[in-house]
Amino acid sequence: MPKFIKKSPSQPVGRRNLSTDNISARIGLGADGTPIGEPSTIVGDPCAIVGEQRALERIAPLPGSQDMITELARSGAKQILAAALEQEIQEYLEQHINLRDEQGHQQVVRNGYCRPRSVLTGIGGIEVEQPRVRDKREESEREKFTSKILPPYLRKAKTLEEFIPILYLRGVSTGDMEPTLRALLGGNAKGLSPQTVSRLKMQWKEECETWSRRSLAGKNYVYVWADGVYFSPRGDESKVCMLVLLGALEDGTKEVLAISDGFRECERSWSEVLLNLKNRGLEHAPMLAIGDGSLGFWNALRKIFPTTKEQRCWFHKKGNVLTQLPNSLHGKAKNMLREIEQQPTRELAMKEMKHFETVFGAKYPKAVECLMKDQKALLTFYDFPAEHWASLKTTNPIESMFATVKHRTYKSKGCGSRETYLAMTFKLTQQAQGKWRRINAPHKVQQVANGVTFTDGEAVNPTGDDQSNDTENVVTKEKTAA
Repeated sequence: MPKFIKKSPSQPVGRRNLSTDNISARIGLGADGTPIGEPSTIVGDPCAIVGEQRALERIAPLPGSQDMITELARSGAKQILAAALEQEIQEYLEQHINLRDEQGHQQVVRNGYCRPRSVLTGIGGIEVEQPRVRDKREESEREKFTSKILPPYLRKAKTLEEFIPILYLRGVSTGDMEPTLRALLGGNAKGLSPQTVSRLKMQWKEECETWSRRSLAGKNYVYVWADGVYFSPRGDESKVCMLVLLGALEDGTKEVLAISDGFRECERSWSEVLLNLKNRGLEHAPMLAIGDGSLGFWNALRKIFPTTKEQRCWFHKKGNVLTQLPNSLHGKAKNMLREIEQQPTRELAMKEMKHFETVFGAKYPKAVECLMKDQKALLTFYDFPAEHWASLKTTNPIESMFATVKHRTYKSKGCGSRETYLAMTFKLTQQAQGKWRRINAPHKVQQVANGVTFTDGEAVNPTGDDQSNDTENVVTKEKTAA
């Protein structure tokens, strides 16, 4: 038989039934957790009573709430926000504590609270009462107090403002925005009508126009990727062609140079884009440009930046070659093209190209011609650091960036105007740009910019600084391995 240690003659201390129903009945709570009249009198050890009350605080749901954690989070956030606003206004009053009238009365004082307003956050709506300030000086000397924590007319937290465009760009339509956010943030979420997204799109268009006019003075893009992506806007028979330029700076960081809409990838359209870069202050010609077989871009590049070397995209070239072969030979041809692309030296790559010509030349001359006509441009990457080859062989940086835009177009069934597509593309690239990592071996991008010659991926005439950088990197790798 278990032994109990009695602290009082009438109340043993042992295992007790602390279920929610038992506690609720003893202190006067109904089935939904709301109080019923006065709490019943509990006879027994005071310590045990306090323990039961604490257990109740942990177990019993809050009145009128279906989610205790969310309600606790909102309550805590409300208290923290109120404390922060009080601290802010107290600091403001202390800064003006020396402003007094002839009778010694303070000129800048508290003046109650503003009308309560609800601020929509990631955990739902939070009702806030903002303290007010009264400035009793002359009208010409008065200063208007503006809270930095809670600016005027703020109705949604900044994180939520960023969340709304993400939902739209990921495929949630304008009409579905309100029910989606209400399901996430609760029924008291306000200000989430379709007009909210429409206003955001107008704001994106203005931001895109400002970004397109920014100065490029002092920028030196060593590598440039170029591509055109097509969309079909609603109510427009012609497709929208987004001309995109992506560049790598001397420190290896990648950023978008230009986004422009046109009707096709013609020389005139690309010339306008490249000339616009020059007019905005781009003085240094890129060392290498990577693109597909679009003749419009290459013709424009040769006229505007004649010193820039050309690298054809291997991904597009493989697709073009395979279209000239029957499906039964695609597997074999893919492996042979991959062998050409992965060779460590230019000489071995050219040898593999000759082998491809020998195998397919007699029966499929168009496939061989498609490959051999761009032989020099396909192997330009051998004149640059081997660490950069994976990034220089294809235009995948641009293709992956536009995958989200195409997904959004599919989800919305092709809706949107030309301006909407341009603004959407701009916003998505700005979101993605912050997550891009630098190109491999970024210190070698500076070597390329300094004019160091590379043969089969190795530096031929590195400067003293470049040699020391390579030595430091080797030593660092050895220490890491050790």
